[in-house]
Amino acid sequence: MTARIAAAVIALCVGLMTVDYIVARVRTPHDDQLIKAFQQQVKADAAVALKLDAEFKRITGYRLARKRRDGITSWVLIAASALFLLTARRAPRRVPALPAKAAGRPNRAQRRVLTPRPAENPSIDLAFVDASVACLGRTREAAIPLLQAIQSHYRYLPDEALRRICDITEITPAQIAGTSSFYGQFRRSPVGRHIVKVCHGTACHVSGARQITEELRRNLAIAEGADTDPSRTFTLEEVACLGCCSLAPVLMVDQHTAGKLTPATACDALDTAEPKEFA
Repeated sequence: MTARIAAAVIALCVGLMTVDYIVARVRTPHDDQLIKAFQQQVKADAAVALKLDAEFKRITGYRLARKRRDGITSWVLIAASALFLLTARRAPRRVPALPAKAAGRPNRAQRRVLTPRPAENPSIDLAFVDASVACLGRTREAAIPLLQAIQSHYRYLPDEALRRICDITEITPAQIAGTSSFYGQFRRSPVGRHIVKVCHGTACHVSGARQITEELRRNLAIAEGADTDPSRTFTLEEVACLGCCSLAPVLMVDQHTAGKLTPATACDALDTAEPKEFA
């Protein structure tokens, strides 16, 4: 109830100050013109000096009164604002969330608030998270080292592991979400067994890198907005430069480089990937 009264007082003060300001903006030019007119008349008729003096007093009195009103209203506004902040009921805390797990790494527009839900991957062993926290610390400053350790171990940042960090450390979901989305090294979705990097530097771009990327996506059946095929065999990445401009267009499958590609031969280059299991 007190908070509502304080809010009403705040609104009233703001309204009074706004009206007072508008009235002053309208009256000031008119008063200035009136004074100038009397000043001109005084030169021809000294009797007008009495009217000029009266107008000066009226205008000065009005402006002093307005200044006093503004001062009082400002103090009332400050007091009401402080009262409102002290008594307003705190809204339920909305936990900033991490993006929901998806087939590919989401962009900024695709991030969602993380809502509590059952573990999506019961095979995740959280013992590594506990051990990492014990080793690296529980403070907010340990956020990046912890995320790097989890990324290195799981090859991406599982939701369950991130929730565990927030449960046993001082790190908040908001900090986790901001850090994991700001740095390009972190992934929010499982990575494929093989990483395919398609160069999109200037030389490769003009040589058809975009067509190669689209053909690889079609060939691997990678969904729109995703970067990994459904079987999690290949993860497709666009990189700025692979340093092989003379071979443009070029891609790299793990550590194997293939150049002078066409959309068709780019798909054949995936055969250079060596069978291997998840780390």
